[in-house]
Amino acid sequence: MRLTPESEQIVAATAGVVAEHAEQITTVFYPDMFAAHPELMRVFNKANQAIGEQPQALAASVVAFAVQLIDPEAPDFTPVMQRIAHKHVSLGIKAQEYTIVGHHLLKAVKTVLGDAITPEIAAAWDEVYWLFGCSLIAEEAKLYALAGTDPAHPWRQYRVVERFEESDDVFSLLLVPVQGDVPTHRTGQYVAIAVDLPNGERQPRQYTISSGPRGDSLRVTIKRVHGVDGAPDGQVSSWLHANARPGAILDVSQPAGDLVLDDSDATPLVLVSAGIGITPIAAIMEDLSRRQPDRKVRLFHADKSHDHHALYDSLRRQVLAMSDARCQMWYEEQAEVAPTLHPARSGFMDLSDIEVPSDAQVFMCGPLPFMRTSRLALMEKGIHSENIHYEVFGPDLWAQNPETASV
Repeated sequence: MRLTPESEQIVAATAGVVAEHAEQITTVFYPDMFAAHPELMRVFNKANQAIGEQPQALAASVVAFAVQLIDPEAPDFTPVMQRIAHKHVSLGIKAQEYTIVGHHLLKAVKTVLGDAITPEIAAAWDEVYWLFGCSLIAEEAKLYALAGTDPAHPWRQYRVVERFEESDDVFSLLLVPVQGDVPTHRTGQYVAIAVDLPNGERQPRQYTISSGPRGDSLRVTIKRVHGVDGAPDGQVSSWLHANARPGAILDVSQPAGDLVLDDSDATPLVLVSAGIGITPIAAIMEDLSRRQPDRKVRLFHADKSHDHHALYDSLRRQVLAMSDARCQMWYEEQAEVAPTLHPARSGFMDLSDIEVPSDAQVFMCGPLPFMRTSRLALMEKGIHSENIHYEVFGPDLWAQNPETASV
């Protein structure tokens, strides 16, 4: 996959300017596209648009892809592309929508950079976009096919059969398809749930499957989002908190996500999470306690308090059921003693005096600043960056930070 020689030369000469204005370009692009195609708001997270995370993620991805095309020493873009493709299939993105995105993205480039964008420069960056888009279309087609999903009908109805209150704001839903069998999924994956809101809007959100493969149901664990600093409460999480009761029917996507447990690996595992980031970790622990109860596992979790620690009881059972599993927790408000597990520590997570196997595979999930700090601490302990894997809820802004761009 290469640019034509003419385009490669132009992109190399203009990449710095485009990168400098990339976020401004995307903030022009999204309103323009949604004004022309309001139906696309049904597949984009309005909250991420409002706080600017989606434009930042798109800008970072397109620039990183372009740099990879012109610089043989640049980090491989394939892992990022695969992650984006998984996000897209969970949202039901269709191949024809790339034409709409491409048109409005190039239009935004011309709007922001004005006369600096000659026809030759426009053609070169159009070529970048379509190499980017076609790579994603191919990867998404493969994911749809492997799951047996018709891209024209990506949503499937599920019934809520049980609900569990994990804390004041966190709840779990046990879901089964209205028709057909439960789809196979790999431990650590997620699904999107799309809801029709009272104001007539339809919005999707992604939630980790917080159980290992069961064959008869899927469990998702959801945190009701409260707005802070003037931001509104989460639309979808609030709706689900109020309405997702046993008997409710929900539109659910196929399982997706590339942060998955390797069934054949037996190396030590280090699991690092904060807050609702415990959900993929819970799925991994449930699976390991059944299939690899003797595997060495070190679980580190940070939360506001013990009362806020979702899925604690099941995690406790799983840790105690494994022969070489150890758990350490940090609570901001107080350090309660967790029965039979290691006493919790007060304050924020601090891994400086924690022993970890240097040959471990690491799975992390939590806020980006938390994961960046944890990653650096683990690397200082001898764990190679290639062995540190992460999951982000929402747009992936990991590559925005130069210290983490190579992960």
